[in-house]
Amino acid sequence: MQGVEFLEPVLIGLAVGLVVGALGAGGGILSVPILVYLLHQEPHNAAASSLVIVGFTACTSLIYPLRRGLIPWARSLAFGGVAVVGSLLGSRLSLLVDGTLLMLLFGGLLSVVAVAMAAQGVHNRRQENSGDHSDEPLTLPSPSARLWVKTVAVGLATGLLTGFFGVGGGFIVVPLLVLVLRVPMRRATAMSLVAMILASMAGLVGRIGTDVAIDWPLTLLFTAGSAVGGVLGGPLAARARPSTLTLVFAALLAGVAVVTLVNTLGGAPA
Repeated sequence: MQGVEFLEPVLIGLAVGLVVGALGAGGGILSVPILVYLLHQEPHNAAASSLVIVGFTACTSLIYPLRRGLIPWARSLAFGGVAVVGSLLGSRLSLLVDGTLLMLLFGGLLSVVAVAMAAQGVHNRRQENSGDHSDEPLTLPSPSARLWVKTVAVGLATGLLTGFFGVGGGFIVVPLLVLVLRVPMRRATAMSLVAMILASMAGLVGRIGTDVAIDWPLTLLFTAGSAVGGVLGGPLAARARPSTLTLVFAALLAGVAVVTLVNTLGGAPA
């Protein structure tokens, strides 16, 4: 790699890292389409490379919420541990699916989640504007048997999707934590980073011994830029209203969904 070829994955990675650090998600949903459509990787190989990128970026993005005490470790590790099991299974199932179908399913899933998050963001904005909830509470729902059952179910679903699509899982972890488990957005962002690290590692382990090949020079350059962006993204999130983060996340998901579906239906993926 030389010149522009060297800088391209670094600069793209920087932008992806900013999103991950600010939203606790987005690394996989951005890096997979970028690797496929801009950097011309085969979908299954792009999924594997994305796990390396997302896992490392999540580690660097974790610095800010760690310093702010936003991570509920017991719940985060329990949630992430369950997601690991699902991720191992999902990574194997992914290899049975054609690359084009994989991207179509990916785009469809993003569309559904984008709509759900947009609705939640609008609801949160109305509450903020009413003056009753100007600051989002950071208190977690009280532990209960029902809550833990839901946590296990959501964790398994998250892991399956993570392993199957080769993403860190933040794009689905954050919505599920907010919408299903009623975790405040800022804590959900922090919890998702922990889950992303664990699920990404499991997804890579699940691909050992397969025909998937990672372009290491490109992946490491992308990862380096993404890691820097991840560190810078956390402080940006602290300046924004919770509803703004949710709406930006929804818009990001919708945009990537449209690009993914249009390019896949047009025959772009290999």
